[in-house]
Amino acid sequence: MLDILRNRDFVRLFAAQVVALLGTGLLTVGLGLLAYDMAGAAAGLVLGVAYTVKMVAYVGLSPVAQAVVQRLPRKAVLIAADLIRAGVALCLPFVTDLWQVYVLIFVLQAASATFTPAFQAVIPDILTDEGDYTRALSLSRLAYDLENLLSPALAGVLLVVLSYHWLFLGTVAGFVASAALVWLAAVPPVAGGVARPFRERLFRGARIYLATPRLRGLLSLNLSASAVGAFVLVNTVVLVRVGHGGAESALAVAMAAFGAGSMAAALMLPRVLERTGDRPVMLAGAAALAVLALFMGAALWLGRGPGWAAFLALWALIGLAYAAILTPAGRLLRRSAHAEDRPALFAAQFALSHVCWLVTYPLAGVAGRWLGMGPAMMLAGLVAALGLMLAWRLWPGAAARAPVHDHPGLPPDHPHLRTHGQGPHAHTYVIDDLHRRWP
Repeated sequence: MLDILRNRDFVRLFAAQVVALLGTGLLTVGLGLLAYDMAGAAAGLVLGVAYTVKMVAYVGLSPVAQAVVQRLPRKAVLIAADLIRAGVALCLPFVTDLWQVYVLIFVLQAASATFTPAFQAVIPDILTDEGDYTRALSLSRLAYDLENLLSPALAGVLLVVLSYHWLFLGTVAGFVASAALVWLAAVPPVAGGVARPFRERLFRGARIYLATPRLRGLLSLNLSASAVGAFVLVNTVVLVRVGHGGAESALAVAMAAFGAGSMAAALMLPRVLERTGDRPVMLAGAAALAVLALFMGAALWLGRGPGWAAFLALWALIGLAYAAILTPAGRLLRRSAHAEDRPALFAAQFALSHVCWLVTYPLAGVAGRWLGMGPAMMLAGLVAALGLMLAWRLWPGAAARAPVHDHPGLPPDHPHLRTHGQGPHAHTYVIDDLHRRWP
């Protein structure tokens, strides 16, 4: 896996991702303390509104931002987004009203909705070999999981000697360092394509996404991952503090178990995917999530919840299954569009996957509050099972990457027909201007 670290441009971009993630982790801790400082017992409501603003920005602005910046230099876009995020973080220690917090969070997340899909679309242009790209996806998954472990620890160390306001300066440093590392990397330009009107650029990624069977399956599997993932992120604190009588440190241990399972999957997946392919691994991950959630939910409902050690093992298995769904997603996106359409496609994935989270986050919270932990986790398992069944149907196992098709409307001298032959023919198939629907 570490062979790809010989690529200097990838190393710089990966380092940019890591320092930006650390900055984001410090921001999360600092924002929670700022909310409590400003709202006291209502801090949970403040954070709930802030995270809702985040999801709305992700869902609504990612395709718009991609359409706006499509013809701009990618390096400039990435650096500008990082500097905007740094500027917002620099303003947070000086806010005096809650509305200012919400506005700043919206601006910051709008910049993230611009940066993240554009950044994700750059990596397959740098690592053109699919095996290398798969290893890069695994490293990216590891970075996310390590951030969940290291950022709270780093924040705890800093809070021993500093006010929480200094955490925001750590966030500023992370985003500025990310911008500097992007500046040092050679970011290839977007592959040339025809000039398109804004409306077409806005919806092109979603049109390609929803017309491609494997990506319709991916969206269904995103629903499975977000259903159980949202339950873990929202309700683990309740299960640990109430069900197991744990202290605050026990919550960190539980989330570390979830992250350890995810990291284990990231380490194993490159070899597994080479042997089995994406669909079996991702469907198995969704099936495991559904079974584990239903089993755990039924046990909690019946008052027979697992002991502490078994609970941690179960959380690790859920983390492993969760990563088995999310890690290969980039491989599906990479092979589902031409290079010039990848930024739009990654933006569509970013927005549509967050639609799933926008549904499952409140579902997990409301169900946990009013139905109890057991029924809420069973509901998460049922949603995961629904996503699995939809993916099984929408992404057929026999779907060919080079289906036979023809172009009855094209003139006989069209370059595409001169290359691939008249009448029915087959080649690696993606949705584009000549192939507007799956055969």
